[in-house]
Amino acid sequence: MSENADHLVKSFDTELNHLRNMMTEMGGIVESQVALAAEAIMNRNAAAATRAVEEDPKVDALERDIEQFVIRMLALRQPMAGDLRQIVAALKITGDLERIGDYAANVAKRSIVLGQFNLPYSLAGLAHMAHMVQEQLKSIIDALGESDTDKAVEVWRSDRVVDDIYNAIFRELITYMMEDPRNITPCTHLLFIAKNLERIGDHATNIAETVYYAVKGEALPDTRPKGDTSAYAVVRPRE
Repeated sequence: MSENADHLVKSFDTELNHLRNMMTEMGGIVESQVALAAEAIMNRNAAAATRAVEEDPKVDALERDIEQFVIRMLALRQPMAGDLRQIVAALKITGDLERIGDYAANVAKRSIVLGQFNLPYSLAGLAHMAHMVQEQLKSIIDALGESDTDKAVEVWRSDRVVDDIYNAIFRELITYMMEDPRNITPCTHLLFIAKNLERIGDHATNIAETVYYAVKGEALPDTRPKGDTSAYAVVRPRE
């Protein structure tokens, strides 16, 4: 390999590492947003909620920076095969991360509203769901930084568990609303929070699929584990 060609390869590798570092930085901010949103719900921590919302512009700015960097790489480098997959995958992954940040900010905003209500029921199910989603997000950001397909598959498979928890929370909250109309407003906010957490899990799973394809060059099965049948659940008042 000529000295010039060797320089080009090293320069391209440097750019790929920079792209990966930007995505990891974006993932870290989003992970922090989700943790702050969970803290805001469980401990009625308005300061944590505010910080989660304030992080959102940073995520949006990083998404724009990554998009511009990817366009520049595509135009100047004309990558092929695995390199092309990694660069195109970055656009999809950052799109999913940006949506996760939006959902975390929405959870945080609703937690502030919930602070006005005395909730006569346990949030243990929601806490469990928030913990599961945080674990998914941490694992997929690690998988992204390490190009770890095994970890990506673990996240992909864990989606059913999150969906099952969401379905149980959905049924429980609907039951509380049926029993006492005063529960309707706080339970509606909790339903939206639970749905936002479920969507965060879905986007983590999307990232898992993209990481797997970028590394392996082949897709995971079309039908991923799903358990979201809440819209069709038959709800009966508790005895």
